[in-house]
Amino acid sequence: MMDVFEYIREKERSIRTRISSLDLKNTSDAHLRQLSYFISHSLNNTLNNSWVSRMHLFFDTASDRELQGVKNAKVIAFYQDWQSRIGREVFVGDWMTIDQSRIDHFADVTGDRQWIHTDPERARSESPFGGTIAHGFLVLSLLPELTDTVNPEKPPYPEARMVVNCGLDQVRFPHPVRTGSRIRARTTLISMTASKRSIEMVNRIQVEVEGSSRTVCVADTLLRLYF
Repeated sequence: MMDVFEYIREKERSIRTRISSLDLKNTSDAHLRQLSYFISHSLNNTLNNSWVSRMHLFFDTASDRELQGVKNAKVIAFYQDWQSRIGREVFVGDWMTIDQSRIDHFADVTGDRQWIHTDPERARSESPFGGTIAHGFLVLSLLPELTDTVNPEKPPYPEARMVVNCGLDQVRFPHPVRTGSRIRARTTLISMTASKRSIEMVNRIQVEVEGSSRTVCVADTLLRLYF
């Protein structure tokens, strides 16, 4: 930052020196045109300097631009508090065991009783996984609990009066979850968009299996927080 100001000061000193060297009372039109050109050229060079072009970062931040037109004090405070966390991991959940009972209950609710999920004996002999595996949608349905966002005793965004799940983007199940495995979720804040009374948050949730570096579910979730 000091380099920028020093650059501008040097330009100012140069201009003042050039002006003081001229006798304005006896200056011809040609000299005046030369002086005008010199001032214009110097100012253009200053404004076009890469250091000066970056000065808006100190005075016109992304937060300021995003919050233009927003007057709700709670929205502004929340955005400013969380804006620095964009791109960072904001939550790591506890381990959860995916047992056969949980898989069977999910199959009963959804009607998906495919044998790779619900028939342990057949799965042991015929499945390439050596046993039953969890439904991908079972893992997906557990994201609220895995991210601890449905605990009324510990709301993740206590400043908001209401949180609405608006959907998912780019859901993938790169690897299966074998029955008996323990899984947990890691959450990274991707982006935020502020409006007059709410903020939309996009979080990337990655579900991992204990004892493995493999990710078994990745999903970008969209939440709308109302204030």
